[in-house]
Amino acid sequence: MPKIAVFIDRDGTMSEEVGYVNHLSRFKLLENTAAAVKLLNEAGILAIVATNQAGVARGYFEEPMINKVHEKLKNELAKSGASVAAIYYCPHHPSAGKPPYRTECNCRKPKPGMILKAKDDFNIDLTRSYMVGDKISDVEFGLKLGLKSVMVMTGYGIGEYEHQRQDWKVTPDFMAGDLLDAVKWIIEDIRRSSGNLTDKK
Repeated sequence: MPKIAVFIDRDGTMSEEVGYVNHLSRFKLLENTAAAVKLLNEAGILAIVATNQAGVARGYFEEPMINKVHEKLKNELAKSGASVAAIYYCPHHPSAGKPPYRTECNCRKPKPGMILKAKDDFNIDLTRSYMVGDKISDVEFGLKLGLKSVMVMTGYGIGEYEHQRQDWKVTPDFMAGDLLDAVKWIIEDIRRSSGNLTDKK
């Protein structure tokens, strides 16, 4: 049976927004991230990270740094008994850097590549799945793929909400304080739609 997934942006949504994470010491999970992911785990919902990492294309760090950061992410989650099903990232940029990273790829959000790969890898029903991010571009990205989308007020979220919302072309399905707030709403939304979560595991 197709599964439900919550696709989660990384920087500003799961971790502190510090610009480009070019050293492990710059990567720190936000306070409620592990609790949020654990809640998804307990509900049988796939937690999947989808993140643009164009710092590679821009020459700010090499691609192995992304993998080191993601190992730290997984280790930090594991301390609380939480885990993500997968992490997808795009190291490309269409106009910065040099080949092979300077390329018009299909994986850089808002292109659909990362989500479509996850859909095939895990047999995900996108029409019953969700996107969570700290930018309205994450919301727009999710909605284009048929996902319900939640915007968090961490990272860039609060600034975009206060200064740019009059120009938004889309509306989030829910505005959340942080990832944990988003996950609680998502679980309740699923229950409202289907009555339970037993068939999502």
